[in-house]
Amino acid sequence: MIPYGKQSISEEDIASVSKALRENFLTTGPLVEFFENEISKVVGAPAISVSSGTAALHCAYAAIGIEPGDEVITPPLTFIATQATAALMGAKIVFADIQEDTGNIDPKAVEAAITTRTKAIVAVDYAGHPADMDELRLIADRHSIYLIEDASHSLGSTYKGRPVGSLADLTTFSFFPTKNITTGEGGAVSSPKPELLAKAKSFSRQGLVRDPNSFILNEEGPWHQEVHEFGLNYRLPDILCALGISQLSRIIHFKRIRMDTFNYYGSLLSHIDNVRIPIIKSSTEPMWHLYPIRVNADSRKRVFEGLRTSGVGVQVNYLPAHLHPVFTKYSHIVGQFPVSELFYSQQISLPMHVGVSKKEIDYISETLLKLISYE
Repeated sequence: MIPYGKQSISEEDIASVSKALRENFLTTGPLVEFFENEISKVVGAPAISVSSGTAALHCAYAAIGIEPGDEVITPPLTFIATQATAALMGAKIVFADIQEDTGNIDPKAVEAAITTRTKAIVAVDYAGHPADMDELRLIADRHSIYLIEDASHSLGSTYKGRPVGSLADLTTFSFFPTKNITTGEGGAVSSPKPELLAKAKSFSRQGLVRDPNSFILNEEGPWHQEVHEFGLNYRLPDILCALGISQLSRIIHFKRIRMDTFNYYGSLLSHIDNVRIPIIKSSTEPMWHLYPIRVNADSRKRVFEGLRTSGVGVQVNYLPAHLHPVFTKYSHIVGQFPVSELFYSQQISLPMHVGVSKKEIDYISETLLKLISYE
């Protein structure tokens, strides 16, 4: 089976982790800060590391002070963590439909969804292609609300020459094995606003206050630490930071290979009738996490199963979030967000990772052509 996604682990990665295992700190040690500094260099803003992309979203929502009844605008076409982490804090999830060409949230739909209770707009960089951040920024500023970028797919991407991670009030990343770099499990939050990043960091470190100048209780001893607001343990240990440091050193190499893969797919698939390939807007330079094609909805299941049977590890990304049973009980129905639903009904993700070869892409394309030719 040609895997749909796969980590790229080098001998240098293994050596980095092995070295970390021999050090005094397995967690809360110096490699955490080092890794965070390396992330900051890539994303163009200060960053903290956390234990997953889901944790990163939870920390971002905590940083802006999500409270019950606040409304958070998100696209339907995303993994459910984008909504779940806000909903569990009491937020009302308001969906805004996507752009037909990129799968990213449509600024016009966002504008129409804003109410007096809107706390944040959440853009998701579908497949690694950055959303229209300048348009979303204008909307957020006009309504005095927060802009969050769920960049789980797009570490290493740029928008109008600026790195993803420096564009929104808060940006979240995932380092799951299929993502652009990996720490096994892990994630990060970046922000150009120090006060927001400080809140995200505090939440991710259980809310512990260790600075004596900030203590409310002053009659304790040098061991003292205290909590002013609740947080959770979302730390990323030194062992995984060691892997992340090594992986980040090759991110330019990873991006080039993923772009070469994207272009090679395009050269083979662009001539196949009834197969629609992803686009790149001129304002962006994506680091591709997925290669999402679209086929006729009526034949999607047959094509998907045919590829799997032929040894091609394909996936579908994603069931629109409003169609999950957890949201249908809130009166979300089929047909409510037609662009997202049509996109989903046609979408298949082909293998996209550093290890997929041109020979394998040739085979994938030939297999896809045969399956499409049955129509």
